[in-house]
Amino acid sequence: MGTTRKTITLTDQQDSWVKAQIAAGQFTNDSEYFRDLIRRDQAGQADIESIRAALIEGEQSGESQRFDNSHFKQEMAAKHADKIR
Repeated sequence: MGTTRKTITLTDQQDSWVKAQIAAGQFTNDSEYFRDLIRRDQAGQADIESIRAALIEGEQSGESQRFDNSHFKQEMAAKHADKIR
């Protein structure tokens, strides 16, 4: 896997934060910290896309039907009656 060198500008507060994470042993250097942030962002975006796809699938599945709680309980009681005794 190739690498690309990037130059970024941080505020003093941000730089102190990164240095503190390294000093605490969370990361060995600045690059490792930033790669971790990017990986987390990528994972978060993948989660968002998965949720978005599920919502679209749900919307396209048709009209929802009202849930009959008492009917469901009756069905489950009948289905599992032998396990309750």
